[in-house]
Amino acid sequence: MLWACITLPHLALDTLLRRRPPEDTAPLVLIDGPLQARRVLDANDSARAAGIQPGQPLTTAHALLARFEAVPHDPALTSRQHDLLGAWAYRYSAEVLQLPSAIALEVQRSQRLFGHWPQFQRKLRDDLAAMGFRHRLALAPTPLAARVLAEAADGAALTTPEQLHAALGKLPLSLAGLPDGLDDALARMGVQRLGALLALPRDGLRRRFGAALLDHLDDLLGERQLPRPRYLPPDRFEARITFNFDVEQLASLAFPLRRLTGDLAAFLAGRDGGVQRFTLSLGHRRQRPTHVPIGLLQPERDAAALFEFARSRLERITLAHPVEWLRLRASELPPFVPERRDLFDARPEHAIPLDHLHERLRARLGDDAVYRLEATGDPRPERAQRVASTQSRAAAPGVHPRPTWLLPQPIPLRTRHVRILAGPERIESGWWDGGDLRRDYYVLETAEGQHAWAFCPPGTHPDERSGWMLHGWFA
Repeated sequence: MLWACITLPHLALDTLLRRRPPEDTAPLVLIDGPLQARRVLDANDSARAAGIQPGQPLTTAHALLARFEAVPHDPALTSRQHDLLGAWAYRYSAEVLQLPSAIALEVQRSQRLFGHWPQFQRKLRDDLAAMGFRHRLALAPTPLAARVLAEAADGAALTTPEQLHAALGKLPLSLAGLPDGLDDALARMGVQRLGALLALPRDGLRRRFGAALLDHLDDLLGERQLPRPRYLPPDRFEARITFNFDVEQLASLAFPLRRLTGDLAAFLAGRDGGVQRFTLSLGHRRQRPTHVPIGLLQPERDAAALFEFARSRLERITLAHPVEWLRLRASELPPFVPERRDLFDARPEHAIPLDHLHERLRARLGDDAVYRLEATGDPRPERAQRVASTQSRAAAPGVHPRPTWLLPQPIPLRTRHVRILAGPERIESGWWDGGDLRRDYYVLETAEGQHAWAFCPPGTHPDERSGWMLHGWFA
């Protein structure tokens, strides 16, 4: 087996930064610890440029930089982002492990789908960059070794046990992730590198440092195969962004909405599913939240499409109160069937699928502004169709052709030269409700090249050059 491990050294900070527009580069400091002894957990680039570093007391940070935004660390929020990354990784492998500030996934079998490791690695990195997570990545025969190598050498790729033993032997103990700070105790004994530790007698290490050290070394080298809890994506999605200021314009919600719909798309791709209904909720101060339900005609999981549909729905509401937070919740996640297209589909550059156009028009104009027709059981042209409900399925097309444009009432066809293309089609019905109808319909081609749907009055022979009654035009 081959494992790729993605370490996330700035997971907690990236959780905050990815929810801010890229142009917002104001100093931001993530803090943690007791109220009277706050310390810097992490800081963005502009804060680090002023000298603020992780581990400093908050008072020292204020001495270095007069004004910056200090945000307390929220472990629950960071954990939710960790889960999101687990769902994203599940798209690429059925074997996903959640490690502290890291994600490991088995990729040997997945390379048959996503290409050899250099190509696969680029795809993983592109996804993580688009999602806004800084990371380090390495490949190794065991998940723990891949994690250690990612911290030591970003991009390392070892595929055989021999390569793994040689690379681990050169690592300093401080990068080996030994339990309970054993690297300091071993350093005092003169053991500086992992290779020297592996060369020591195991019995002596067990008596002096316990079984935890040997178990860690066995996990690194793959000497034992213990069952590990595999990550499984949940059956519902919920994400929320809380603002540090009141949002009074709907346009200001575009970036956080794009991030939420992008996270939803990544989650759905991991589950290999789609979403047909989800809800946007806007939280207000001392007011009930505003809920914006979004229903689609069919399951969807494209990030751009979900954002477009959600934004169009959001633009149709009136913002009565400032917004403190934005939440997206999806609890119905049906299977997703990708659009079927021809191998050499020559679709125009700016064309969009018909279903996406339909959804976009519904979102902008309202649910009742766009509709479709369905066939009824009545053969009379004026009563052969009706507006279909959103739940009904489209009826199968009839055997006989029908015009795209049906006139409200038949009118005389004002042309003398026609050619019969099809017909006659006898329609005789309506005797039971007073709308008795008896006509022979033909498809005609006029001298101008138009295709008409017309019938002859009773008693008129179709070979005659006049007397046609026009009822519709074909597109």
